[in-house]
Amino acid sequence: MSEEKVLNTSKDTCDIFCFDEEKVNRIQPQVEKVNGAEMIFKALADATRVKIAYALTLDEELCVCDVANIIGSTTATASHHLRLLRNMGLAKYRKEGKLVFYSLEDDHIRQLVSIAIIHAEDGVKSGK
Repeated sequence: MSEEKVLNTSKDTCDIFCFDEEKVNRIQPQVEKVNGAEMIFKALADATRVKIAYALTLDEELCVCDVANIIGSTTATASHHLRLLRNMGLAKYRKEGKLVFYSLEDDHIRQLVSIAIIHAEDGVKSGK
């Protein structure tokens, strides 16, 4: 291990600076795999978009008007958020006559949203 003395007054960090060179060399190149993943979290970092994404986990597809009513917004607001989800690769749409129906892009997004909801519910139940 490489080591360097550092004065630290916080209890949530190491009192000295040291690292396991083997672990760092093994893991550091793997971290590059996250490139692009931040966009998923950025898209879901808005409460309205999470509500929309969650609604789309509860039903295979919803029209813009349904989404607007579910989240209590105008169709323009719902459409704006749905378009953003689509542009970020989280949702897709199809047009049927005068209606536009949205669904989640794939099961990975559905799982991610579902896991986030479960995690949030567990945190509330345990008082965290």
